[in-house]
Amino acid sequence: MKTKQLVTSALLTALSLLIPIAFGGYLRIYIPPFSATLASHVPSMISMLISPTAAVMVGLGSSLGFLLILGPVVAARAFIHVIFGVVGAYLIKKGFSFSKTLLLVTPIHALGEALIVLPLGFDLYTAFVVVGVGTILHHLIDSAVAIGLVKVLSTGLSLSGKNF
Repeated sequence: MKTKQLVTSALLTALSLLIPIAFGGYLRIYIPPFSATLASHVPSMISMLISPTAAVMVGLGSSLGFLLILGPVVAARAFIHVIFGVVGAYLIKKGFSFSKTLLLVTPIHALGEALIVLPLGFDLYTAFVVVGVGTILHHLIDSAVAIGLVKVLSTGLSLSGKNF
């Protein structure tokens, strides 16, 4: 990674830690047993514009932030940020737009979160309907935030020079 990419990745990692720790109380939606912290996917989504390595770094930061605040189940779900982030970063490298990439990784994100909670004691309905559908909705909301934020920031920053 170049210095600028490393610094941007570090800042996004810091945000991925800060969102659940500092803002979780304000941004958290809790519909037992599902929880969603609004904007928590945004750093992982933006990191896809930098590189697959950045996506891993930010996704791991997100997992750690949720582990510290909400425990291992939510941290396991947050680990899926690594997977959809890496897939998204490769799609962007292949020339897909940021918007299309976010849409394409939505099922990976939702299915990953649904599957990861099954061995943790969730039944099929809760895993696939509550967690899976909840994750789709949360992903789409955070995608809109990420797209808007990148459009605003792209006038002053060069994240990757990709189409939005």
